[in-house]
Amino acid sequence: MLASRRILLIIGGGIAAYKALDLIRRLRERGAEVVPVLTRAGAEFVTPLSVSALAGRKVFSDLFDLTDEAEMGHIELSRSADLIVVAPATADLVAKMAQGRADDLASTLLLATDTPVLLAPAMNVRMWQHAATQRNIGTLKGDGIGFVGPNEGDMACGEYGPGRMTEVAEIRAAIEAALADGPLRGRRVLVTSGPTHEPIDPVRYIANRSSGAQGAAIAGALAALGAEVVFVTGPATVPPPEGVAVVRVETAQEMLVAVQGALPADAAIFAAAVADWRVAGPSDRKIKKRAGGAPALEFAENPDILATVSAMDEGRPALVIGFAAETCDVLGNATAKRARKGCDWILANDVSAGTGIMGGTENAVTLVTADGVEDWPRMGKREVARKLADRIAQALA
Repeated sequence: MLASRRILLIIGGGIAAYKALDLIRRLRERGAEVVPVLTRAGAEFVTPLSVSALAGRKVFSDLFDLTDEAEMGHIELSRSADLIVVAPATADLVAKMAQGRADDLASTLLLATDTPVLLAPAMNVRMWQHAATQRNIGTLKGDGIGFVGPNEGDMACGEYGPGRMTEVAEIRAAIEAALADGPLRGRRVLVTSGPTHEPIDPVRYIANRSSGAQGAAIAGALAALGAEVVFVTGPATVPPPEGVAVVRVETAQEMLVAVQGALPADAAIFAAAVADWRVAGPSDRKIKKRAGGAPALEFAENPDILATVSAMDEGRPALVIGFAAETCDVLGNATAKRARKGCDWILANDVSAGTGIMGGTENAVTLVTADGVEDWPRMGKREVARKLADRIAQALA
């Protein structure tokens, strides 16, 4: 997807600039050509030499460099790329873009281009939440500028909250989505997959037979249609597909946190087989076998991730899709589950012993929506994923 594509990477001035070095490497590994532009503030955090060494070409930084202007002027530089990425996009750069300022090379390139632009914001939590920054973000989104992140997390300044630059894998996935041709181009989709492992003690856990195959196939099919996919996966046996941002978790509680951190999204598909229950107080030491029978375990209910997202008042995805793995009265249970959870679609399947569905390579699903019920024939999980991805693209069109 990135082979022979030219990406103009503008590196702003913030501690997150170090991530831009890894981003350059990851993009070049996939065949992309990276043309680096380093702001004066950015050069306080990473050196032109390190950027140039990783990009395999010179770094542009000075608007009034006569040699650069003679060889490749800033107008040509801004229009020769397939995509312009700003990472980190500081509050200052965001403000300059929103105001149409052009007082250095980076802001001039961004003003003089008709190339798609993707920003990866990074700033202090209070700067991100400031009304002026949010006004600027709204202006840029209205202008058609793309965004990836920011995430919520620890700041270099010691504070915690939104404003942390998105991780490199997620930025790379957003770049691939921005450059992909397909009906889901420009759409952000969240997919959960795999089982969860709920610890009993350091060596034992509660789990299920989910391999993660269906969730991985769905994520891959959505990415193939141009979507930016955030793939939150439990400890599955099937590897994640290429071209998606992978977030790995173990427990249901960790999955909920990861899901909330991945929002907002245009659609969310909850294909993970999340454990309904966890041990209320897992032991920090291995529980030894003793005379007198099995240990008494007290259980607590896990968070209901599907219902939580479905019930969101603000930031709810336009399309929320759940799965219902049943062993009896499949349609009845799935229909009741859709109403109870508040989601838009449910994909129901029979995972009874002998079907070979859970952990297998095939699936037979029934799609339950507000408009009715649709039975799909038994087919490979990749075919199910492609069919579902096409339906999602139609729904979001």
